[in-house]
Amino acid sequence: MLVVHVLVHVKPERIEAFRKATIENAKQSLQEPGIVRFDVVQQNDDASRFVLVEVYRTDADPVRHKETAHYATWRDTVSGMMASPRTSYKYSNVFPDDTGWGMSHGV
Repeated sequence: MLVVHVLVHVKPERIEAFRKATIENAKQSLQEPGIVRFDVVQQNDDASRFVLVEVYRTDADPVRHKETAHYATWRDTVSGMMASPRTSYKYSNVFPDDTGWGMSHGV
Protein backbone atom coordinates (compact mmCIF):
# COMPACT_ATOMS: atom_id res chain seq x y z
CA MET A 1 0.00 0.00 0.00
CA LEU A 2 0.96 3.60 -0.51
CA VAL A 3 0.14 6.27 2.08
CA VAL A 4 0.25 9.89 0.93
CA HIS A 5 0.10 12.92 3.20
CA VAL A 6 -0.83 16.12 1.40
CA LEU A 7 -0.09 19.28 3.41
CA VAL A 8 -2.29 22.23 2.54
CA HIS A 9 -2.16 25.84 3.76
CA VAL A 10 -5.39 27.65 2.91
CA LYS A 11 -6.07 31.38 2.83
CA PRO A 12 -7.94 32.22 6.08
CA GLU A 13 -10.95 33.64 4.28
CA ARG A 14 -11.30 30.44 2.21
CA ILE A 15 -11.20 27.83 4.99
CA GLU A 16 -14.89 26.91 4.91
CA ALA A 17 -15.04 26.76 1.12
CA PHE A 18 -11.93 24.56 1.11
CA ARG A 19 -13.41 22.26 3.76
CA LYS A 20 -16.63 21.86 1.79
CA ALA A 21 -14.89 21.11 -1.52
CA THR A 22 -12.38 18.76 0.10
CA ILE A 23 -14.97 16.77 2.04
CA GLU A 24 -16.94 16.26 -1.18
CA ASN A 25 -13.78 15.11 -2.96
CA ALA A 26 -12.98 12.73 -0.08
CA LYS A 27 -16.48 11.22 -0.17
CA GLN A 28 -16.22 10.63 -3.92
CA SER A 29 -12.66 9.31 -3.61
CA LEU A 30 -13.77 6.62 -1.18
CA GLN A 31 -15.89 5.16 -3.99
CA GLU A 32 -12.75 4.42 -6.02
CA PRO A 33 -11.67 0.76 -5.80
CA GLY A 34 -8.01 1.72 -5.35
CA ILE A 35 -8.54 3.93 -2.30
CA VAL A 36 -8.59 2.36 1.16
CA ARG A 37 -8.88 5.62 3.16
CA PHE A 38 -9.15 9.30 2.44
CA ASP A 39 -8.99 11.36 5.63
CA VAL A 40 -9.20 15.13 5.92
CA VAL A 41 -7.74 16.60 9.12
CA GLN A 42 -7.45 20.21 10.22
CA GLN A 43 -4.74 21.56 12.51
CA ASN A 44 -6.05 22.54 15.97
CA ASP A 45 -3.91 25.62 16.54
CA ASP A 46 -4.04 26.92 12.95
CA ALA A 47 -7.36 26.28 11.20
CA SER A 48 -5.85 27.27 7.84
CA ARG A 49 -3.69 24.12 7.74
CA PHE A 50 -4.96 20.74 6.62
CA VAL A 51 -3.51 17.31 5.96
CA LEU A 52 -5.13 14.92 3.52
CA VAL A 53 -4.23 11.32 4.39
CA GLU A 54 -4.75 9.16 1.33
CA VAL A 55 -4.20 5.39 1.47
CA TYR A 56 -3.96 3.61 -1.88
CA ARG A 57 -3.88 -0.11 -2.61
CA THR A 58 -1.09 0.17 -5.21
CA ASP A 59 1.40 2.73 -6.52
CA ALA A 60 -0.74 3.05 -9.69
CA ASP A 61 -3.92 4.09 -7.86
CA PRO A 62 -2.94 7.76 -7.25
CA VAL A 63 -2.57 8.17 -11.01
CA ARG A 64 -6.06 6.75 -11.54
CA HIS A 65 -7.39 9.01 -8.78
CA LYS A 66 -6.03 12.08 -10.53
CA GLU A 67 -7.85 11.05 -13.72
CA THR A 68 -11.31 11.20 -12.08
CA ALA A 69 -13.80 13.98 -12.68
CA HIS A 70 -14.23 14.63 -8.95
CA TYR A 71 -10.48 15.14 -8.49
CA ALA A 72 -10.39 17.58 -11.43
CA THR A 73 -13.34 19.48 -9.94
CA TRP A 74 -11.63 19.64 -6.54
CA ARG A 75 -8.26 20.69 -8.02
CA ASP A 76 -9.83 23.48 -10.05
CA THR A 77 -12.12 24.61 -7.22
CA VAL A 78 -9.40 24.90 -4.56
CA SER A 79 -6.50 26.15 -6.69
CA GLY A 80 -7.13 29.80 -5.78
CA MET A 81 -7.70 29.00 -2.11
CA MET A 82 -4.11 28.04 -1.31
CA ALA A 83 -1.95 30.36 0.75
CA SER A 84 1.06 28.43 -0.55
CA PRO A 85 1.55 25.49 -2.90
CA ARG A 86 0.48 22.16 -1.39
CA THR A 87 3.13 19.54 -0.76
CA SER A 88 2.89 15.79 -0.53
CA TYR A 89 4.93 13.03 1.04
CA LYS A 90 4.72 9.33 0.18
CA TYR A 91 5.06 6.59 2.77
CA SER A 92 5.11 2.81 2.87
CA ASN A 93 2.74 1.09 5.22
CA VAL A 94 4.39 -0.43 8.32
CA PHE A 95 1.64 -1.14 10.88
CA PRO A 96 -0.99 -2.39 10.83
CA ASP A 97 -0.10 -4.70 7.97
CA ASP A 98 -2.25 -4.60 4.86
CA THR A 99 -4.83 -6.96 6.36
CA GLY A 100 -5.31 -4.47 9.20
CA TRP A 101 -6.55 -1.95 6.62
CA GLY A 102 -9.29 -4.28 5.41
CA MET A 103 -7.34 -5.47 2.37
CA SER A 104 -8.05 -9.16 3.06
CA HIS A 105 -11.78 -8.50 3.19
CA GLY A 106 -12.03 -6.94 -0.26
CA VAL A 107 -12.83 -3.56 1.27
